[in-house]
Amino acid sequence: MDQLKHAVRSHAVIDQAIGVVLTVGRLTPEEAWDVLREMSMRTNIKLRTVAEHLLTWAQAGDLPSALHTELERQLTLRETIAAR
Repeated sequence: MDQLKHAVRSHAVIDQAIGVVLTVGRLTPEEAWDVLREMSMRTNIKLRTVAEHLLTWAQAGDLPSALHTELERQLTLRETIAAR
């Protein structure tokens, strides 16, 4: 039962982080998910931890520099693709 509760909480955190990315980047939910996943893979930080950092950033404006750099990189990459 504890695993189920943890899974539900993790899913909610990730969904909220997708919402942050989609708002900041003006992306679709699928694109925001891709950004979140890429941030996790490229920084070697667990997806749930990346999501937690993004939620903290949305509330307090504090994002670790590696994640901030990767978020900017991912959003710029998508802007470039959309401009084509």
